[in-house]
Amino acid sequence: MTDGGMTKDAIGAGALAGEGLRAFFERDAITVARDLLGCHLTVDGAGGRITETEAYFPDDEASHSFRGPTKRNGAMFGRPGNVYIYRIYGMYWCLNFVCHPGSAVLIRALEPETGIAAMMERRGTDMLTALCSGPGKLCQALGIDIEINDRLLDLPPYALTPSTPVPIVAGKRIGITRNAEAPWRFGIQGSRYLSKPFR
Repeated sequence: MTDGGMTKDAIGAGALAGEGLRAFFERDAITVARDLLGCHLTVDGAGGRITETEAYFPDDEASHSFRGPTKRNGAMFGRPGNVYIYRIYGMYWCLNFVCHPGSAVLIRALEPETGIAAMMERRGTDMLTALCSGPGKLCQALGIDIEINDRLLDLPPYALTPSTPVPIVAGKRIGITRNAEAPWRFGIQGSRYLSKPFR
């Protein structure tokens, strides 16, 4: 058993890879953002269940891809299932998964299930609900930085395992000023492991 109560085999078994990974992500970002909820994400063995996501599109003024490819956002134009990592406020990393090139899903929160001791050490807290309750906190807890940017999710250190459907709530995205009314933030209904409550 892991320190989160699940076996490593249970989390790693059935991870998306190859054509399965491509097929999962080569869809509309809203569909992918909803279907990622409940999926199990691990990075070097630490991770858990995705509880909150946001969708972004190339024609979305809030998206990094809105003005086309740049050196910074190049990974966002990669293959479906590619990882796009960027920094905000000069200090926090954010984790995104590419759908169609130029569209992606931001992983906003996660319910910790494995590697919890390592996550607590990285975050400097033993409060389970605070470990991954926001995109920057999530990346800090999982040890994510630019060194593991621009690679597919079926390559180390990543593993993503699909989930059965979960009850979903939707709302406005957080921390943006353009296209702010779009209801493209999604979460697991009733989850305690969110960045902010849905209103």
